[in-house]
Amino acid sequence: MPSKSLSKVSKHISKKKGAKINSLHENSRDSQRLRRASARDDKINRLSSARAKMNRPFVQRAKYFQTAAAEKGEGEVFTNEEIHALIAEYLLRDAAELSLLQSSRRAGRPAAMRDDQLTAKLALEEKEYVSGFWMPDVQDSMNLALLRNWSGEWVSL
Repeated sequence: MPSKSLSKVSKHISKKKGAKINSLHENSRDSQRLRRASARDDKINRLSSARAKMNRPFVQRAKYFQTAAAEKGEGEVFTNEEIHALIAEYLLRDAAELSLLQSSRRAGRPAAMRDDQLTAKLALEEKEYVSGFWMPDVQDSMNLALLRNWSGEWVSL
């Protein structure tokens, strides 16, 4: 689906040219406008998908804490011990898969790519846990109510 900029430019050119939009000269002003609009839309789509890919781990983390908040009572907030237990449980969510990958590997064989990815992710999250773990504030009842009603999108987080 063409995005807004490209559709506006092509609509304007088709109004001007009529049904002969396919008969543009290769280096005409109109074809250059179409190429620029297409490149602009491609750049916007590429940047937005890269931004969404960067935000995906944080959205998944917030979803995890949202399900934990839904299991908790309506008016109750989390204590420090419960928060640390939740974080420890979150950090070990891939431990079963990691141990399965390591046990299925033959002796002397290099680690699989998925094994390396899980190990690196676990090390990064443990380092973040030591220095400061990013998560929604679950000690405030108003924030907890907002988290329970969160739609799951980065924008509304």
